Amino acid sequence: MALPALSGSGVQFRRILAHFPQELSLAFAYGSGVFRQTGATPSQSVHNMLDFVFAVDDSVTWHMMNLLKNRSHYSFLKLFGPKHISNIQSCGAGIYYNTLVQCNGRMIKYGVIGTDALIEDLFHWKTLYVAGRLQKPVKILTQNENGKLQAALLSNLKSAVTAAFLMLPESFSEEDLYMQIAGLSYCGDFRMIIGEDRSKVLNIVKPNVPHFQKLYSNILQECPQVVYKHQLGRLEIDKSPEGQFMQLMALPRTLQQKITSFVDPPGKNRDVEEVLLKVAHDPDCGLVVHQGISGIVRSSSLIQSSKTILTAGFKKSVTYSMKKMYKMTKGCLRKTS
Repeated sequence: MALPALSGSGVQFRRILAHFPQELSLAFAYGSGVFRQTGATPSQSVHNMLDFVFAVDDSVTWHMMNLLKNRSHYSFLKLFGPKHISNIQSCGAGIYYNTLVQCNGRMIKYGVIGTDALIEDLFHWKTLYVAGRLQKPVKILTQNENGKLQAALLSNLKSAVTAAFLMLPESFSEEDLYMQIAGLSYCGDFRMIIGEDRSKVLNIVKPNVPHFQKLYSNILQECPQVVYKHQLGRLEIDKSPEGQFMQLMALPRTLQQKITSFVDPPGKNRDVEEVLLKVAHDPDCGLVVHQGISGIVRSSSLIQSSKTILTAGFKKSVTYSMKKMYKMTKGCLRKTS
């Protein structure tokens, strides 16, 4: 399933993509440089850094070719060669970022992830890092005919809806749903405390509701557990223990395991189904799901952020962090003014 390509200069993106090795199973652009966010003027969005993710079948070979084309993009790690870079990539969220790169007249950041690692994250939420980005609108630049990858992209969207349902009340607005979905990958991320604008989720959703609808309307219309009043922008879901149990059983494997580890006391060793049945009857079911998601995101975001010092180098790491702090401060000032 191809996610919808959104507004933006297709020619500009193609020109940037032409600077890189073309052996890509998926490439997409995301973030404030691609989609307008609340509080940003069109002229500001044009000058924001462009963020990309490239999925590749063979990371070592891709980095080897990219080192030949774009050696200056890499930190000191380029001295150790493509295999070492690929080993660093596999740590944490399984993605290797080159940041603050000048390309075709724009400042860009791009991450490289193995196709198999991406598929695993999409299906099972092992780190919810790249999967979380693909739960929000992105601009697909290229995608091959990998059937398993297409199935994983759709599975990730369905899982996002299911997790959001468990954390929402019986009746809610469509915007409430998209706020909950957009916030999944920020649960437990320490950067939301220091380094990110705390209104980030609201800023993402407010101006982009039609783009979220393109991603999720078919899933909502086909879901038997929800009454989707499209014209009113309202939804109603089954919050009975039986309904919540079905939703819990449909969650990605890693999240089910996290929930089980939170709920099951040491020594009990009950199976996952038994634990999830107990959670389904718990009035705090949504909170337990939130804790499970936070546990996944917290560990992957910490490791991924610590990798930045290696992959970007000290100078770029400091510059990038200062830019994030500036954006957070601006967001705080907007809220108080």
